[in-house]
Amino acid sequence: MYTYAHSPDEASLCAMELRCLFGREIPAGIFASGVRVEVSRSPFMKERIDVMYEGDTLEEIYRQTEQVEVEGQTFKVIYVKINDLAPEHKIEYDERRAIEREIGMRIEGEADVNHPERVYGIVTLGGRWYFGPYHKNQATWFRQMKKPRSYSIALSTRVARAAVNMAVPRTHGVKMIDPCCGIGTVMVEALSMGIDIVGRDINPLIAAGARTNIAHFGFESEVTLGDIADITEHYDAAVVDMPYNLYSRITPEEQYSILANTRRIADRVVIVAIEAMDEMINAAGFRIIDRCVAKKGAFSRHLMLCE
Repeated sequence: MYTYAHSPDEASLCAMELRCLFGREIPAGIFASGVRVEVSRSPFMKERIDVMYEGDTLEEIYRQTEQVEVEGQTFKVIYVKINDLAPEHKIEYDERRAIEREIGMRIEGEADVNHPERVYGIVTLGGRWYFGPYHKNQATWFRQMKKPRSYSIALSTRVARAAVNMAVPRTHGVKMIDPCCGIGTVMVEALSMGIDIVGRDINPLIAAGARTNIAHFGFESEVTLGDIADITEHYDAAVVDMPYNLYSRITPEEQYSILANTRRIADRVVIVAIEAMDEMINAAGFRIIDRCVAKKGAFSRHLMLCE
């Protein structure tokens, strides 16, 4: 069981990230899935419950939780507030605490609300109740928002992290590249998820900034200097934040060259641009399989997942 939340500007971005991670359209707020995803990967997911017990009533859950074994560890029970209950059936604070206490009394062990060694969650969805180990998004990526090197048009940490999840929904054994890495925002997010990624940029000062940012957060990766056309290695995935005329001196021919070379070196690519580039993307040999728009005030970025 997963819960998630997003701002209105991030609705499209969140929906696409979840489609890539779970392989389907996700309903609002809370959903069940057989796919296990680390919730801290996402800037939008809030919690995950690994279901141990389920039932049509709380009484069924209460009886089943008497079987929970904490093996001498302290524990805590959390009522998950995000659910699909109608407003008239909303469970208020006092009743939520009562449900937590009732379950806690049935588990043989020592409860600790401040520093528990085990955390369990209880949630309702579709008229049924679910209970199991609870995992909260630790949002460790918040620290990565404050980089020693930055510039105003760089991708936000949240957009970069979502783009990485779109490009690499399953991280094991994947080789990734950011061939126009800028100050390394995408690289830092990928590295924080344990993804094997390298970077490249044609600007020596910006490439140096990427190396500084990566080292600042305790990560290690290679950032080479040079044109994307000189890359000979092949990669499973890439994220390309396209340079654009509004801020960079780049011609349409140069943009096309970036796309064509990305098609040559990577199988699955998330292209980020300030406008839809369907014609140029298709001409480069890609097929767009999903897309979204990430907004920030009046400014928008288009993210296009291509294979």
